Amino acid sequence: MDVTGWLRKQLEAASPDLLRAMVKDMAEALMGAEADVVCGASYGERSLERVNRRNGYRERDWDTRVGSIELAVPKLREGSYFPDWLLQPRRRAEQAFVSVIADAYLAGVSTRRVEKLVQQLGVERMSKSQVSRLAKSLDEIVEDFRSRPLDGAPFPYVTFDALVVKCREGGRTVNVCVVHAVGVNKDGFRESLGLDVVTAEDGAAWLAFLRSLVARGLSGVRLATSDAHPGLVDAIAATLPGAAWQRCRTHAMRNLLTRVPKSAQSFVATMVRTIFAQPDAEMVGEQHRRIVDHLATRFPEAAALLEEAAPDLLAFTSFPKEHWRQLWSNNSLERLNKEIRRRTDVVGIFPDRASVIRLVGAVLAEQNDEWAVASRRYMSVESLAKALTDPADVPEEVIAIEAAA
Repeated sequence: MDVTGWLRKQLEAASPDLLRAMVKDMAEALMGAEADVVCGASYGERSLERVNRRNGYRERDWDTRVGSIELAVPKLREGSYFPDWLLQPRRRAEQAFVSVIADAYLAGVSTRRVEKLVQQLGVERMSKSQVSRLAKSLDEIVEDFRSRPLDGAPFPYVTFDALVVKCREGGRTVNVCVVHAVGVNKDGFRESLGLDVVTAEDGAAWLAFLRSLVARGLSGVRLATSDAHPGLVDAIAATLPGAAWQRCRTHAMRNLLTRVPKSAQSFVATMVRTIFAQPDAEMVGEQHRRIVDHLATRFPEAAALLEEAAPDLLAFTSFPKEHWRQLWSNNSLERLNKEIRRRTDVVGIFPDRASVIRLVGAVLAEQNDEWAVASRRYMSVESLAKALTDPADVPEEVIAIEAAA
């Protein structure tokens, strides 16, 4: 190939697509050279060593960062030739371009908007179905994330939650549940432990999910936080022996306010929050009793619910004070759920369960990476040592000294 002459010709023509033409000609020249090696002789050359012959070309679109390029791939009379070093079977986009599309999909950009985006990058045709197929490059990353060993054990604090999304199954649109868990590892950092998609949020689904977490290494759980779903509570008791259960304050507040007139909901919510703002366990219990007595005169149903939920709602008081705010406040998990919702609402109805796992799993993997490199620990290692110590193993003299302090 006369590179100097070719370059002089391109510069004289002053083509606006010089870079695209350079990429096209170089790729076709390399494919032609490789086809000559396969044939045993150059194109049009008479040789006794020839074992095959050219049979024209087939057009193949190749999407690159310089736009769509129509490549002329050599054809052979016997057998076939495919440049697997340049293209991938049944895929016409280079890997860097695939990564851009996958990242846009993960960021919550709809497939229709991605189609417009790639047109701005110079790619002429990119349907929403092609975008969905290219987004499958995330599958391997998500699967590695879901099946990784949980080597950050012990996890003293774990939170469980579920979200409902729409999915197509059997020609119908149905609701499926995404169950996931977040824990605090031995180093004091938050960690997304895993996720799964289940048909319904029942006891069997939660039991299978928790057993999978235990099989991957979940251990040392001292407090599990969740809503009051009976199946989940039973699954926690069956798979995490010795772990206390903390009822999620956010879900409990929602249940409580349904038993209060709308005009009084703000007032009642403010009163209930004062329970969690007390400095020690004794005052937390006293404030809880005062709020129950106050609500009993005007809202007896709400008072009965608050009194019944007291052991589970105040379970955090048995743990170090420096952890109280993180234990009764579920703000971090609510923000994570809100971010997942922002991404899933763009999709609306998922084509299958695999696509649900792909998107939600990628979001959780991304968040897990951010937590792993956070500049500040969620909880200090020293305070976690207190949480992991069984109170039965602490001498009474030490307990008395700490109480006096």
